[in-house]
Amino acid sequence: MAGSRRASRSTEITPLRIAIITGVLLVLVLAALRLLPGSPLAANAAAHWGEPNRSAATGEQADDQPASRSNRSAPDPTPTPELPPLPIAPADVKIDAKGWWAWSMQDTRTGEISGSENMTETSTTASLIKSWIGADFLRRSAEADKEPTDAQLQRVRVMIRDSDNNAAESLYNTVGRAASIQRLISTCKLTDSSVSKDGGWSRTQLSPRDITRLAACIGDGRAAGPTWTKWLLDEMRAVRGVGDFGIRKAFPAAVQKTIAIKNGWVDRQAEQEYHVSCLAIGDGWTMGVMTKYPINLGYTYGAKICQQVAEQLRVD
Repeated sequence: MAGSRRASRSTEITPLRIAIITGVLLVLVLAALRLLPGSPLAANAAAHWGEPNRSAATGEQADDQPASRSNRSAPDPTPTPELPPLPIAPADVKIDAKGWWAWSMQDTRTGEISGSENMTETSTTASLIKSWIGADFLRRSAEADKEPTDAQLQRVRVMIRDSDNNAAESLYNTVGRAASIQRLISTCKLTDSSVSKDGGWSRTQLSPRDITRLAACIGDGRAAGPTWTKWLLDEMRAVRGVGDFGIRKAFPAAVQKTIAIKNGWVDRQAEQEYHVSCLAIGDGWTMGVMTKYPINLGYTYGAKICQQVAEQLRVD
């Protein structure tokens, strides 16, 4: 009898058992809903575990979710501004001339250098090097916090404008002679040039390529420094008399006034050659031309070669 009553109690459904069963069923239902496609709980679970929220109907990414990095459009790169054309451009220069000649030009906005195949060969500069002597003197004066005297400035002026040799010799001594040419090579980053064997300024060896670098060095202020660059360029634009020839003569008169120049010309008796060299600084460009030829042809022969090269490089 007692055993029967215990069996009856063991099968009795109490409120506690009902609550437990209900809780278990609820847990099972919720778990099932997480796995059922289209269920809100499935979307929430996916979001919780870092999966993209996709529509069960379309399988597409929901509009309210940010696009993945791979789907974002990369911003368009900022285009490089196109530089305006220069009044000169590289060309296949052809000149029927005796002796040796070579040319080079530089786009000083980009540093790009072009020229004849022999533009790295050297010749003597003659008076062309006076442009550096003047620049070196003026820069070193400013660096030493010394104001050049009126007499010194007059020597620079006549050396540049009139190619005065006595003024050049005086200033060349002041700047240390061959040491000045070494400063030229290092300051203007020349690669082909050298000091003359006798140390004189007239026989300094430059190439047309290095002439464009010297000219760029003067134009951008490295040579004469910030205090004196404009003054020196104005003096080079004011070259007059017998030394006013060559490159800038290839341009209209109005443009010629804006081009700074320094030319060199000398009859080399030992070699029985005439050496002519031309330097020009324009707006955004520089040019160098060198030539040597039989001495009996005179300096005007070389002056014409400089002009002819510029005429063929000029863009109308």
